[in-house]
Amino acid sequence: MKNIVEVKNLSIDFNVRNGTFRAVDNINFDIQNNKTLALVGESGSGKSVTAMSIMQLLPMPQASYSENSSIKFDSKEIINASKQDLLSLRGNIISMVFQEPMTSLNPYHKVGNQITESVLLHSKVSKKEAKDEALNLMKLVEIDDVERRFNSYPHELSGGQRQRIMIAMALVNKPKLLIADEPTTALDVTIQAQILDLMSKLKEELGMSILFITHDLGLVREFSDQVCVMQNGHIVEKGNTDDVFKNPEHSYTQKLLNAEPQPKLDINTEEIPLIKIENVDVFYDMPSINFFNKNRFHAVKNASLNIYKNTTIGVVGESGSGKSTLGKAIANLIKYEGDILYDGKNIRYSSKEIKKHIQIVFQDPYGSLSPRMTVGEIVGEGLGVHFNLTKLETQKRIDKVLDDVGIEIDAKNKYPHEFSGGQRQRIAIARSLIMNPAFMILDEPTSALDRSIQIQVINLLKDIQNEYGLTYLFISHDLKVIRSMSDYIFVMKDGKIVESGFSNQVFEYPKEKYTKKLLSAAIRYASD
Repeated sequence: MKNIVEVKNLSIDFNVRNGTFRAVDNINFDIQNNKTLALVGESGSGKSVTAMSIMQLLPMPQASYSENSSIKFDSKEIINASKQDLLSLRGNIISMVFQEPMTSLNPYHKVGNQITESVLLHSKVSKKEAKDEALNLMKLVEIDDVERRFNSYPHELSGGQRQRIMIAMALVNKPKLLIADEPTTALDVTIQAQILDLMSKLKEELGMSILFITHDLGLVREFSDQVCVMQNGHIVEKGNTDDVFKNPEHSYTQKLLNAEPQPKLDINTEEIPLIKIENVDVFYDMPSINFFNKNRFHAVKNASLNIYKNTTIGVVGESGSGKSTLGKAIANLIKYEGDILYDGKNIRYSSKEIKKHIQIVFQDPYGSLSPRMTVGEIVGEGLGVHFNLTKLETQKRIDKVLDDVGIEIDAKNKYPHEFSGGQRQRIAIARSLIMNPAFMILDEPTSALDRSIQIQVINLLKDIQNEYGLTYLFISHDLKVIRSMSDYIFVMKDGKIVESGFSNQVFEYPKEKYTKKLLSAAIRYASD
């Protein structure tokens, strides 16, 4: 079978403060026509740098190729190709879908106009024809209610819908190669299944090839024809997907395959409630043509539950189910109707003391940590608000909590961008932990992390819980992580709690059709 991409002896260096860093070291692989090749590895392994080199998007001269490096597309060398040749490739013949569509889409423009702009950029058509083509592409990627979604802004769409918009933009010129860089990392299991099924369908319909970059081996087994496993810039194993999964030869591949969160066995059945949530409703105001009759979106509907001391309560559901909104209500960050009691006290009228005891860790630490503050300043910031400590006492508290989460004390003068994703999440946990809270809300704290880093963070959270006597509300769409962490589970759909029970009961004997659907999608992409 003919190869559409041939990568030979590819080595990529970056100029850094202390000299030269080799990000990719002498790798070789081919992508065949109408086939999917998965590039697998943890953060920093060189996956995305390799993909960017195929698009010739690396920053030059900060990045450089070795003399014998070669990347051929359709038998033509593209390293050092002319600007005109590269422009004819990018977007026309090779397209790319990035990991986070919210940062790739322009927040100031309607998504339909953004697709239309892509059509106009690459085709000599009228604005009317470009709009019609944009609508057709939205239908092709199975966007529901196309006319309304065409006029929506990115923030008005779910994560899965935004990713479909990005795929539609990538398909404007029916490319021969689609590079998908972690396209489903932050999506629910059911949406993951839909996006990957859609990409498989489009691959067959358009006859294109796909380079699929991911750290999730479960997705690779379902979706890819061939796989290359990368570690520290090297390809340590490659071959047909089935062969690599059945008989992994390299120890790193074996480690990745075995890096799966294990179900929690010691279920805590504590029955002393720390937090009582009674008939809570949350509404969001929606844009309306009529100034006097505002539309309201009912995000959380009549939620009632107890959160017991020293337990972990897992909340699962798809995007838009109300999980994070419920968490924000419990943290008293948004308006709500109903009652939320912490240790018998209504948090709506809570003092600063109660706020100190309820802390929240968000999904994206890079977005929630100030880039202008050092790690020490970030972690210790809350102490100045809630405690009256000397400088020496403050530094001792900062040092202890950084040590507790596995961050070197000497690193406290560094900035967030100098840390990996897993380290930044540890810093975010330390920032909450330093307040000595009784209750922590963990909103998707591991969704964007590699599996092995996920397990480190999960184990860290369990150790911290035991040491500090913490209670957790753990929000996630990753059912393996939820099962590993949770004593009790609540399943949310369309703002309602549709099922609840002890973790083992819900996973082994689900009652609701929706819960069974979530579990089925998770099992489909299990890598074991």
